[in-house]
Parts: sequence; structure tokens; C-alpha cells
Amino acid sequence: MDIVSDLKNQFLSYYDKIVVLLPKLLLAIVVAVLLMTVLKYFRKKLVKYLQLKAEDKLLVNFFDGVLYIFNIVIVALLTLYILGLSGIAGSLLGAATLSSVVIGFAFKDIAENFLAGVIMAFNRPFRLGDTVKTADVEGVIIEMSLRDTHIKTFDGKDVYVPNGQIIKNPLYNYTIDGFLRGSFTIGVDYNSDIEAARSIILSILKSTAGILQTTKPPRTHVKTLNSSTIDIEVHYWVDTFDKSHSGLEIKSQAQTKIVRALSDAGISMPSNIVELINHNSQKTNV
Repeated sequence: MDIVSDLKNQFLSYYDKIVVLLPKLLLAIVVAVLLMTVLKYFRKKLVKYLQLKAEDKLLVNFFDGVLYIFNIVIVALLTLYILGLSGIAGSLLGAATLSSVVIGFAFKDIAENFLAGVIMAFNRPFRLGDTVKTADVEGVIIEMSLRDTHIKTFDGKDVYVPNGQIIKNPLYNYTIDGFLRGSFTIGVDYNSDIEAARSIILSILKSTAGILQTTKPPRTHVKTLNSSTIDIEVHYWVDTFDKSHSGLEIKSQAQTKIVRALSDAGISMPSNIVELINHNSQKTNV
């Protein structure tokens, strides 16, 4: 009977505490919901304003993520104060430095990726839609979060690269300034008129849609003297902000037209000569 009596007393004690705490709990829930709603409203208004004013949407998205976490912390601390747990809230704030050190060691990679994201958000080595390469990943920037960067590869794969990896490795941005150089090599016969071949190639490049002409004109030069061909290297520039032309399609069109034009002009493009030696030490050229 003593056990039953003790349990009854404990229950009544907890009941009294719950009755006393219930108004504070209801008030804390109401205030938390209202505050979160208000903060969410102002956060979305601020992000929408920044999206209209900012040139780089990447920084806006990252700022939105940081602001969301900040709002949650504010609401949590205010809820603790309303519940009369200000001591716990103060202890949490006072131990923030020590906790950050402990958590930093426990979640080193997460903290590293977050800090790398902060650096890239303000340093801005790329923008949404830029074509980049980091380590073995090459593709288009889709999004950057607090932890990783979403890259869409050219073969359709979605790769999420940790921000820390991007900071540690060289980052190649092919489109940040709006210009991207394309190149290929054409091999012509030694008996061909090299200057005439270069003139034909340049004329084709000047008539190919999507190739820049004035700001960065196309150029050609003799690159290598092979055993059977003289290699002419071709360089041209395209505007990466012009989405009406594909870089691969521009290259394909230019190469097709150049091969046809050189053939019509009687300029041959032979293959490499391979020397075969048989067992009788006789040489045969193929």
C-alpha cells in the first residue's frame, strides 16, 4: 500500500506541475508558431527582393538557407525563455563556443563543407548555369546548398560535390566571362597550298553562325609537320551567354563545312602513313 500511495503522490505532484506549466506551454507554442510565421514571411520577402536586385542567384539561395537556420535558433531560444527555462537557454548560449569545438571535431567534414560554402557564396567562383570542372566532375552548376554543390554532367548525371572538395581542388570555370574557345586540327597534304587552305578555313569560320568575329576573331596556324600531313590548328570563340547556339553543334558545323570546302578546292587530307616490315625485310607503305 505504501508503494501505491507513493505513486499516487508522485502522480499528483507531476499533475500539479503540468497544470502550472500548461499555460506557459500553450503560450510558448502559440508564440513559436506566430514568430516562425512572421520570420518566414519576412525571410521570403527579403529573399524575393534580393533575387530581383542581385546578379548572382547562387548567393541569394545560400543566404536563404543560413537565414532559415538562424530563424529556428531564435524561435527555440524564445520558447525556452517562455517556459521558464532561461537557465537552459543561457547555458546553451554560454556553452556555444565549447560545443562548437566539440561538434567541429565530431562533424569535421560537415563543418568544413559549410565553411567552404560560405567562402564560395561570397567569393563566387561560379554562378548558376556556369559550366565548370572540378576534379573528375564536369558539368553545369544547378544549385549550391550549405553542404554540397549540385552539378549536372553532360551525360545527364546529377553529381553532388562536397563544398570542401571544390575549395581544395582547382576549379575550371569555362563560362564565367561569357567567352569559350573551341579548337580542332585539320591535316592537309604536303603538296597542298597551305596558305590557300588556311584562307578557306577562315572563310568557313567567318560564315558559321555562333562563332565570334570582331571581339575575338578566329585564327589558324600550322601546328605540326607530321610524316604525311601538315597539321593546321584552328581556334575560334563562342559566346556562352548566347543559348541559341550549342558549342558542340558549332564545332560540328564548322568541321563539316571545312572538309567539304577543302575537298572542293582539291586539297587532300591524307591519313597517316604506317610502315609495315615483313620477315623478308621488305618495306611496304600503307
